[in-house]
Amino acid sequence: MIVAELLAHGTGPILVTRTNQDQCLALTTAFGPAEMANGSMLWRAATPWYEGRALVISAGTADVPVVDECLLALRAHGIIGARITDVGVAGLHRLLDRLDDIMAADVIVVVAGMEGALASVIGGLSGKPVIAVPTNVGYGSGLEGVTALLAMHATCANGVTVVGIDNGYGAACAVSRILRSLQPKEKS
Repeated sequence: MIVAELLAHGTGPILVTRTNQDQCLALTTAFGPAEMANGSMLWRAATPWYEGRALVISAGTADVPVVDECLLALRAHGIIGARITDVGVAGLHRLLDRLDDIMAADVIVVVAGMEGALASVIGGLSGKPVIAVPTNVGYGSGLEGVTALLAMHATCANGVTVVGIDNGYGAACAVSRILRSLQPKEKS
């Protein structure tokens, strides 16, 4: 099994995503405890290397499982992320109460279902890189995340990057690439 091989012979982090409860139980029984979040499992988190601020924001509490997946994947990349939850556009005053924290971020992941409007709001307020993650939460014409996905793609807030529905892992990978590209290059 790949996890066994990596634990025995590797030194870096091991991240397994999208596991169900039975798979989590089998993996922890076989390989010992892991950090877990929303079906993702992490053994040997990477040593933190980034000292700036990566922020993961969710519109509602139903989006938190995707936030948790993103934050765990960031840890696998050596990035300690901060979270702000339940600041969607239905309660814009809550977002405005956290505006200083949002503006202090170096890169922002926005996780939102329903119509996905929070990504446009954050993209318009902040000049920082924004990675939008549509979620499949919501009701009515949310279409299992497709409405949020299309709205995020259609945002007029320039420069918002959109990943797939519920893809907290993909958002974390985008954050890692952005932040690594900002690090000084070693001279040869």
